Amino acid sequence: MKNWPHFLLCLLLSASIWLIHNLSQSYAGIVSVPVMAHSAIRGRAADAKEAVMVSARCSATGFKLLQLKHQRRDINVDIHAEDLVWTTDDKFHVAAAEMAKYTSDIFGDGVTLITFLNQNYTFEFTRENYKTVPVRAVFSASYKPQYMASGPMKLSPDSVTVYGEDRRLAAVDEVVTKSMSFSDLSKSKGGVVRLVPVPGLRMSDNEVTWSLEVVRYVEMRGTVRLAVRNEPAGASLSVYPSRAEAVFHCQFPAKGDPSEQCVFYVDYNEFAASNSGRCVAHCDNLPAYVIDWHLEPETFDCMLREDAQ
Repeated sequence: MKNWPHFLLCLLLSASIWLIHNLSQSYAGIVSVPVMAHSAIRGRAADAKEAVMVSARCSATGFKLLQLKHQRRDINVDIHAEDLVWTTDDKFHVAAAEMAKYTSDIFGDGVTLITFLNQNYTFEFTRENYKTVPVRAVFSASYKPQYMASGPMKLSPDSVTVYGEDRRLAAVDEVVTKSMSFSDLSKSKGGVVRLVPVPGLRMSDNEVTWSLEVVRYVEMRGTVRLAVRNEPAGASLSVYPSRAEAVFHCQFPAKGDPSEQCVFYVDYNEFAASNSGRCVAHCDNLPAYVIDWHLEPETFDCMLREDAQ
């Protein structure tokens, strides 16, 4: 009788080892877990209205199968919009073949899917008011001498869809990035930046990829003559001054003199619509290696010649 405690302890230890050994083995079984789907379907809520029970035959360790059989908490799964097929009203289904891509998200690591018990799983995404607006980059940048940006900062995506009440949507024309600042740039940069949240609205994207191309440039100048375009019959427009100095920033090394290739002109239609008679010049036939340009002066006095009035 004195050995009974030791005997029971050994028996309990042996049973524990046996149980752990057996539960560590791989088994096949049917498990069901509640899945709450999230997606980015245009014009729809981001979250499904309710969770859907997803059942499948899987193989896993005994421990994992026991855990899944007692799963009560909803499993959040992000499903790509292209995998959701609209059926009717607010209902979208995911075919079992597509659902298989989310096996690890649904059942966790260490689980091998054998087959789903249903051919399709249907989720309900309700409609939401929305509009698409552009994204504007907010940044400041300085450059080392003889370097500059070859163009505006590029964003991807360059527009986002915002969701919410109509009165809030009406007040939004754009969304902006978090402020960025760069100094003494001499090479291109890129990265990811967060968008500034819009109070009361949900955005389809919370961040964008940005890139700013920086190049070495050379400044070139030349005197150019201004022409007039779109003059109606019988009209003769004079431009003062008739010549200007064109300033070009060209990507290094420059492949020619842009002042010899470009045509600068003022548009008669703009003169006719102007109250002051002052016009800005336009440039045609600009070479691809020119990053930007301006004229000195920037505006010109235009008037009809007396013999044409």
